[in-house]
Amino acid sequence: MPPPIGPEVDSTPRALPARIPIRGHHVVLEPLHRRHAPELWHAAQGADDSWTYLGVGPFPSEDAMIRHVADFASHHDPMAWAVRPVATGVVSGWLALMDMQPKNAAIELGSIWFAPRMQRTKAATEAIYLMLKLAADDLGYRRLVWKCNALNAPSKRAAERLGFTYEGQHRKHMVTKGRQRDTDWYSIIDDEWPRCREALLAWLDPENFDPNGTARRGLAEIRAASPPT
Repeated sequence: MPPPIGPEVDSTPRALPARIPIRGHHVVLEPLHRRHAPELWHAAQGADDSWTYLGVGPFPSEDAMIRHVADFASHHDPMAWAVRPVATGVVSGWLALMDMQPKNAAIELGSIWFAPRMQRTKAATEAIYLMLKLAADDLGYRRLVWKCNALNAPSKRAAERLGFTYEGQHRKHMVTKGRQRDTDWYSIIDDEWPRCREALLAWLDPENFDPNGTARRGLAEIRAASPPT
């Protein structure tokens, strides 16, 4: 008998994302630009702990933030967007698509920094949803990746909340800010994405929030109530 081989797939290379604005109900994603740096610097004040697990920051001055943003914005991989919540109109973070593999239809959502005032908000969740939708629905990537420092409990909880599946740990994977980093890997594949997408949309639905803005049902609860397809 012939040896087992994987199933055939559409091997057409996927397109790379375009550097264009993306609009949602709660947030606007703007291609990161040097002009965003002053707002980001203001958002970062008093938030030094938010940089603990990132490879950059905290920044000692506004000039240092400007230099980083200008450099970050110049890359095509990672490709970064500034996050502007509609409720405040003020840029309060960034996120990126990266490690783009068009031939393998795999792409990572990463380099996420949200100021504390934006964390755990509808804007934050919608920003991530819009990136995943762009990658999976608009560009047709089959594998969506989330990686984080194995010590970063909030990032691991976020991955699980969003519906990513834990794949394992790369031990002594990187050196970040002079410290050893083990990296946990998560993914959503194309068979799983429709269920994750519908859960995200159901969570973001205005009917899911009470008059105080508190979600009536969590993402995990919504996803559990929706049988796998």
